[in-house]
Amino acid sequence: MAHRHGHYENAFMGFLRSRDIPYVPVDETRRAILAGSKVKSFDLLVYPAGQHPWLVDVKGRQFPYVGTRGGRRYWENWVTREDIEGLSEWQAVFGDDFQARFVFVYHLQGDPARWPADQPAHEFDGQRYAFLSVLLADYQQHCRARSDRWQTVSVPAAAFRDIAHPVDEMVCES
Repeated sequence: MAHRHGHYENAFMGFLRSRDIPYVPVDETRRAILAGSKVKSFDLLVYPAGQHPWLVDVKGRQFPYVGTRGGRRYWENWVTREDIEGLSEWQAVFGDDFQARFVFVYHLQGDPARWPADQPAHEFDGQRYAFLSVLLADYQQHCRARSDRWQTVSVPAAAFRDIAHPVDEMVCES
């Protein structure tokens, strides 16, 4: 059984259950060893109807994110280099019949009038969430260094709007 402690992962699994989309959580308590090296696990195998299965690394973010100085940032999408490397390794192991993806789970905060009108909101445990999916290959193509200290990267907002897709639309199209 997978170790699930984050509300972001739980919200996404609740969304999948509400749409009758099969998924398998991955046990993240132990890292797998591939070619003699430990590799960061992904979170879920998702089986949307009529599509290649997804290797999903869930990334939880607040929407909007309110910084320490009170500034608001929307569609935060940073990941660590280790996230990219791990998901890339798993893509190589599973092959082309699987799609490695980041699913950004946005916990909608504050005034609902400021929430994205074009993104379906999903209620889970009394909170509202929006889900955007980005193919690993697209993320890698567009990401830029964010913090050398924290080994993070992110995709500029304009590019992110082009490559991110609402999960609800993706799974309802099939």
